[in-house]
Amino acid sequence: MFRGKKYQDSVKLIEPMKLYDADEALALTIQTAKAKFDETVEIHVKLGVDSRHADQQVRGSIVLPHGTGKTRRVLVFAKGDKAKEAEAAGAEFVGAEEMVARITGENFFDYDVVVATPDMMGVVGRLGKVLGPKGLMPNPKAGTVTMDVTRAIGEIKAGKVEYRLDKTNIIHCPIGKVSFGREKLSENLQALLGAIIRARPAAAKGQYIRSCVVASTMGPGIKLNAAKMA
Repeated sequence: MFRGKKYQDSVKLIEPMKLYDADEALALTIQTAKAKFDETVEIHVKLGVDSRHADQQVRGSIVLPHGTGKTRRVLVFAKGDKAKEAEAAGAEFVGAEEMVARITGENFFDYDVVVATPDMMGVVGRLGKVLGPKGLMPNPKAGTVTMDVTRAIGEIKAGKVEYRLDKTNIIHCPIGKVSFGREKLSENLQALLGAIIRARPAAAKGQYIRSCVVASTMGPGIKLNAAKMA
């Protein structure tokens, strides 16, 4: 894959075999973010579990101390008073059966998170094949199936992120923007890693955190010392 001069210059600043402490890695991530926009910083954590087994799933959510730096648009499936509550709480889109028709008929995906009250899951279930692959399906573990829609929307707007394994047993998650600076990114990183560690399944054996890489949107990956995290 062709890489531009800025990327190649950034790679030269990183020792390929070194495992960095979190603060040093984040400082390098900021230094190597050369794009003209405010890049997102993400971590990629490979876990010593097998996502094919139900008892080794790792999934949850956490409100990052400093948010993500991104404004997130919320769609809420609710009726009656709960629909009014969702609108008052700041949800961009609120609906019920008519929203299903809009999503399937108009390919409507102008939102980042979907919340639903429990009584609406029968309706939302029709969208499983559409929302599921996009990671948008509401889930009780993520706090997006709830009667407390005000709290759910408030947490999402405040910087709540969901973490879960992909098919290769890796969690990919944003921890903020380059403009946050090292200290805020570090606090977000520690909060997220703490949540992932607390979510360790009882069935997980051996080393839980196998590797952890931090990178900005356009920058190179920097390996963290996983032994200091597990």
